[in-house]
Amino acid sequence: MPRSDNDTWDITESVGATALGVAAARAAESESDNPLIDDPFARVFLDAAGEGMWTWFAAPDLPAEVIEAAPELPARMESMRNYMASRTAFFDRFFIDAANAGVRQAVILAAGLDSRSWRLPWPDGMIVYELDQPKVLEFKSSTLWQTGAKPAAGLVNVNVDLRQDWPKALQQAGFDPGAPSVWSAEGLLPFLPAAAQDLLFERVQELSAPGSRIAVEAPGPGFNDPDAHAKQRAQMQRIRDIIAKLDESREIPDVQDLWYLEDRTDVGEWLRGHGWEVDVVAAEKLMAGYNRPPADVEDSSPRSVFVSAQRM
Repeated sequence: MPRSDNDTWDITESVGATALGVAAARAAESESDNPLIDDPFARVFLDAAGEGMWTWFAAPDLPAEVIEAAPELPARMESMRNYMASRTAFFDRFFIDAANAGVRQAVILAAGLDSRSWRLPWPDGMIVYELDQPKVLEFKSSTLWQTGAKPAAGLVNVNVDLRQDWPKALQQAGFDPGAPSVWSAEGLLPFLPAAAQDLLFERVQELSAPGSRIAVEAPGPGFNDPDAHAKQRAQMQRIRDIIAKLDESREIPDVQDLWYLEDRTDVGEWLRGHGWEVDVVAAEKLMAGYNRPPADVEDSSPRSVFVSAQRM
């Protein structure tokens, strides 16, 4: 479904469904023999949501018909799980390092099914603000509370679309722009128009006191390559056609329909130009550092970079 300026979604729809896909990858990694991460809540979300396209990411086996028609698919799916595990480990470590350094307020932009408020070893006095659409945050909170789980930090849900005046909503929820903070933008930027991305970082800049930190998963060189996207679309359409024959009720959307494939500001350069000390690592290098390398298949990992920065 194409995006629109004021579109909204439930957890099983549109952008919301992509959060379930990430949860499935986290569940598969957490349940593996040698897990890089431990996310006990990922499977809880999948069970609550029921069957859907996200189930494929956590499936140990694929139908023989799918593998026969797309023999490279298992390697691609394993590579994507490796990417998601590495991404999760990167943001987990970033938040805990900031908290251990004395930062006591965290902001998770477009929180989705990120369960860090519930599973990380936060120090006493930590407040975590989660920003996302109301239906998404309601699904997450109600699902986890029903299991008897409790947040590991002071959790504040801020029900707001990031295309709206979220700084006002964040401050009304108790956020203190005069104190250092730690921010994350994970799995977010391609879902925003380029102008909205610029506005997002301008707002973060206004709210970040010296000593604040931010970690970002950002489009890297070649992210918008039309040839690469055309190949990916063709591969995805072939898989969708096969799955439709096996199960007409199971629809796998093309995530590119949800992205804004526009030229946009380089995040690392923008932060450097606004007084932040910045480090940037390419996705493949990050994955290799966690011993989760991409598969030996063309374009088996997203053309993304991971940015970490501290405001001086």
